[in-house]
Amino acid sequence: MKLELLPQIESAKDIQNYEPQQLVQLAAEIREVLCSVVEDRAAHFASNLGVVELCIALHLAYDFKKDRLIWDTGHQIYPHKLVTGRYKQFDGIRTRGGLMGYPNPEESEYDLFMTGHAGCSVSTALGLKAGDDLIGQNDRRSVAVIGDGALPSGIVWEAMTNAVGLKKDMLVILNDNRMGICPRVGGLAEYLDKARLAPFYNGLKRDVAWLLNKVPVVGEPVEHALGNFKEAMKNMLHGGMLWEEMGFRYVGPVDGHDLPALQRHLEMVRDIKGPVMLHVLTEKGHGFEPACEDPVRFHTPAPFTRTEDNEIVPVKKSKSEAYTNLVSDAIYGMMKRDHRVCVHTAAMCAGNDLGKIRADFPDRFFDTGITEGHTVAFAAGMAKTGMRPIVDIYSTFLQRSYDQIFQEVALQNLPVTFTLDRAGLCGPDGPTHHGVFDNTYMRSFPNVVVMAPGDAADVAPMLDFSLTHDGPVSIRYPKTGAATVERPASPVELGRSEIYKWGTDGMFVAFGIQFADCVAAAEQLRSEGLDIGVINARFAKPLDTETILRAVRECPFVITVEESTLVGGFGSAVLEAACDAGLNTSTITRLGIPDRFVEHGERDELLDSINLSIDGLVRVVRDCSPRSGATLKASPEVSTV
Repeated sequence: MKLELLPQIESAKDIQNYEPQQLVQLAAEIREVLCSVVEDRAAHFASNLGVVELCIALHLAYDFKKDRLIWDTGHQIYPHKLVTGRYKQFDGIRTRGGLMGYPNPEESEYDLFMTGHAGCSVSTALGLKAGDDLIGQNDRRSVAVIGDGALPSGIVWEAMTNAVGLKKDMLVILNDNRMGICPRVGGLAEYLDKARLAPFYNGLKRDVAWLLNKVPVVGEPVEHALGNFKEAMKNMLHGGMLWEEMGFRYVGPVDGHDLPALQRHLEMVRDIKGPVMLHVLTEKGHGFEPACEDPVRFHTPAPFTRTEDNEIVPVKKSKSEAYTNLVSDAIYGMMKRDHRVCVHTAAMCAGNDLGKIRADFPDRFFDTGITEGHTVAFAAGMAKTGMRPIVDIYSTFLQRSYDQIFQEVALQNLPVTFTLDRAGLCGPDGPTHHGVFDNTYMRSFPNVVVMAPGDAADVAPMLDFSLTHDGPVSIRYPKTGAATVERPASPVELGRSEIYKWGTDGMFVAFGIQFADCVAAAEQLRSEGLDIGVINARFAKPLDTETILRAVRECPFVITVEESTLVGGFGSAVLEAACDAGLNTSTITRLGIPDRFVEHGERDELLDSINLSIDGLVRVVRDCSPRSGATLKASPEVSTV
């Protein structure tokens, strides 16, 4: 398709005078660009296809250079970026230095928050409206777009209750596509399914109530009849009753792909006083048949090419199995062996490769939707009964349950195993999704054992260990293919590291999958005459002080390596132990995530930029070693104490 409109758009104001047929063409051009992007790289796809008309209608009905727009979660931001003049930069989306795959205030005045977690849009949109009112900018409208998958999040209901109490004029658009990443679950999902079948409803409850109050009541039979009439009206208007009872004016449901209807309804609700809920029905993957048929697969598909008939031809996959799959297989084996093991996830069944577990152990698999705090507390309750729950959630999303990890799990010393997928740098997803803080917050809790596999061989033994440990265990692993370091099997024992090789010229102490890269770097340095050892730490808590502090005493330098924050991470634990033992800490160099938010880009290039690649490790050793004649210097972000 030849793109005629998108290249001309410099601002959302440029589409205001488009004719209806031009708006249809614009929607088609946006979908063509979305399809082109995923031919080159992994990107959020089906969710963006589903909001094309909604995005266009919003920018026709509002002026978001003045008005406020928050996209919840933010991965459906691509049409918004195209409509707001970023087509010329769009080829570089999700590449280092290019457009971010989420809203980014540094890119455009149309982006207000960098939104990568679900559920917060209503809160921030309400805050924007309250702030604007206080500073005298009452004419600025505030809009939050939230998906039905995010709706169960507790913060959404806290925000809506607050909005009603403050009587703020704001619009919440419920983008209802029956999906999160996976099909939605729970009581709200059932309610929304019924609402889809209800007739259009425009806040009629108040009008019906006014009418009924005007009807004279004469005797019990009439009162009974009116009561039945009220119930009948409630049933007929089921779709809006929940929101109306809360205090929102409900409008909908509206076809989210009927652009003229969307525009009319957005203009209709634009100036209604008080909080309004506009219920919009969309189809995830709309306009691309394979994505409509399998929206889970096409949420963030691997790169593929299209035939003329829209058939999918996948681009070659990585040969190595991912850590996600290894963990899933190990959990499956545990569930076959031990009936106490159950799995809890928060809308991450597909992302964490749990489909086979859900299918074969439905009674012990719990997808709670996007409710991480509840998920952890729920698992704690099951642990109290004698079950062995595994909470399988992305590292960045587990942060949402910080208080429950503290109160319901660590404080009670319950045997809950946390498997933290996407720990470390998540490449093109960027700072909202990099899982770099879990080491720091997990090791701060008493009773919690903090582990990380050094390679593929560590995965199953670590999970087996968690079954035997009578307390909480955290196991972190990244989104990448798994490597295996050839060596004799070494059992996983509480607080014991694994010595791969002792070095006389220096030592790598790796916590996590950089163990394999440390081995490769040490082999490369051996050809330069440097004898560098490698320790696979395995545990950040309890720390193997016997082995690691021996390295600090005996080796000219020790380099700790972790794919997590230097602030409070594994390297900090080593420094603390060395300090407590009265050792000289000036020989310790820490490699990890610096004290800044790391941008998006390919995982390998991001790791190299902070010396966590094989080449980066070699550079740092050359800089640390008094025996090296190299002039290369380590990154200024390397921390030497």
